[in-house]
Amino acid sequence: MNPYSKALVAAISMGGLLCAQTASSPYADLKKLYGAVRDNLQKMSEQMPEENYGFKPTPEMRSFGELMAHVADVQGTLCSAGMGTPKPPSVASLTKKADVVAALKKSSELCDAALDALTPATASQVTPVRGLTRLGVLEFNFGHSEEEYGYGSPYMRLKAEVPPSSAAPHK
Repeated sequence: MNPYSKALVAAISMGGLLCAQTASSPYADLKKLYGAVRDNLQKMSEQMPEENYGFKPTPEMRSFGELMAHVADVQGTLCSAGMGTPKPPSVASLTKKADVVAALKKSSELCDAALDALTPATASQVTPVRGLTRLGVLEFNFGHSEEEYGYGSPYMRLKAEVPPSSAAPHK
């Protein structure tokens, strides 16, 4: 095989690999990033002992339980908009650990479903949330979840708990 034929075969092979990569969801990275923070939030909510769900670092801050319920509530709002479905009932008033953990899991499942259902055709559809598109609200949800996880970490440290992202090796 001459050098030009080898180059042509290599180019065709690389082109096939590139096509194979673009055949996957264009939202795979967002789903992967959200999956990491989703898992950390779920582990955080499960790891914090029940007696610390009422803990507030300062009187004007949310309690740990209120913070986790807030995450579940916002995820429900944003991810239902990302799905194009009605907003679920608010869970912001939940206080018991088991209820908050379950609500967070349910809202995370809604977010996973919204990301799985996202297509190029639906991604640009405008939602009632701040005039953002479906993709926009799901990106906003990821950012909000990251932010709230960051808020929750000091609560854990103040109660001698190691946040999940610090306890496990990073992937």
